[in-house]
This record gives sequence, structure tokens and C-alpha cells, in this order.
Amino acid sequence: ISSPFFPPNSSWDAAYERELQTFQDIGDTGEIWFGEESMVRIIRWLEKHKVPLDSSVLDIGTGNGVLLVELAKSGYMNLTGIDYSPSAIQLSEKVREKEGMSNIKLKVEDFLAPSAELSGFDICIDKGTFDAISLDPSDAAGKRQLYVASLGRVLNPEGFFLITSCNWTKEELLNEFREGFEILEELPTPKFCFGGRIGNSVTALVFQRK
Repeated sequence: ISSPFFPPNSSWDAAYERELQTFQDIGDTGEIWFGEESMVRIIRWLEKHKVPLDSSVLDIGTGNGVLLVELAKSGYMNLTGIDYSPSAIQLSEKVREKEGMSNIKLKVEDFLAPSAELSGFDICIDKGTFDAISLDPSDAAGKRQLYVASLGRVLNPEGFFLITSCNWTKEELLNEFREGFEILEELPTPKFCFGGRIGNSVTALVFQRK
């Protein structure tokens, strides 16, 4: 399977290398995955549910770190971003410095084999990382299982998991995360119309860890 959103795995680092160079040249942070409204949707949900500003938040596959910057601007103080691409973490560090957000922690981590200290989060957020893992030609199903197991390890009981996906329907995601997680709500996303049928190009769900 290929998707316009995702480069093949081997070129993730190269893609972020290019974005890093562009940021150094002209200060452009690069692509915001799923667009600005995806970040607004997440922050609105956290605010609506009065999620405390000192809650520990993990951004899984942080990329350029822009979501964490927006969370920090909204008053969230305990923010961590991980990415398995060192160039992505370098880029997000530069973005963090430019924005003066010293309270954002950034680490190179493979979420499928997280380090022991990556634990105890109240909120985990994924915009496209589960999608990218699902497109891996080598044992995608096994990697999805590892992802769900890692999520269970790093997220506190009763913690929230907010996932934005362009590859999976609500029903498919409910099935993928049925072990240990329950659905709280589906967040509204832009709809598209094709051949008279209306569908969602993006699915955004909030789960709670049991």
C-alpha cells in the first residue's frame, strides 16, 4: 500500500533532513500533518474536557514538533515529543528554540520498542504515526500489535489516547484498539463527497485506557 501522506520508511530521515535544511534557510517548519484544523481539534477537546494543564502529554511521532508548540501556547506544561527519526527531533528542537518553549522535552525513540523511562503519560496523541506503521511492508500487522502493546505501557490507566488517521475507518480503529482501550468519542472531521457518497477522508477518535 502506498499513500500520498507517507514516504517509504527508509526515506523518513531524508525527508526530515530536507525540512531541517529548509527551516535553517527560511524558517519554514514544513508540513503540518492533517492541517491546522487537526491541531485545533485536539486542543479544543482537551480544553472542553478540562484536562489539567499539568497533565503529562506524549506526542507519538512528533515530526516538526509544531503540535507541542501549540499545546505549550495553550498553557500545557508537561510535554514530550518522540520520533524515531533523529532529523525530525533535530528539526523539532530548532522549532522549540525559535518559539522559546523550553518546557517541551524531545527524544529519539522507537515507539515499537520504547525505553523504560517512557511511561506514566496522562495523554498520548498520534497524528499519522499509526498510519505510517500500518503501511510498513514488513509485518505491518505485527507492528500494529507492538504499537498497541507500547501504548498500554506508556499511557496511565484511564489516560486518554487521541488518534488522527487517514487510512483507517472508525470501525477498523475500534477493532485495532479493542484490547485495553474503550472509545469515548469520535471528533468531527472534514467530509468529502465522491460519486454522490459522503465519506470522511480523516478519522479522529478519543480512546480511554481501561
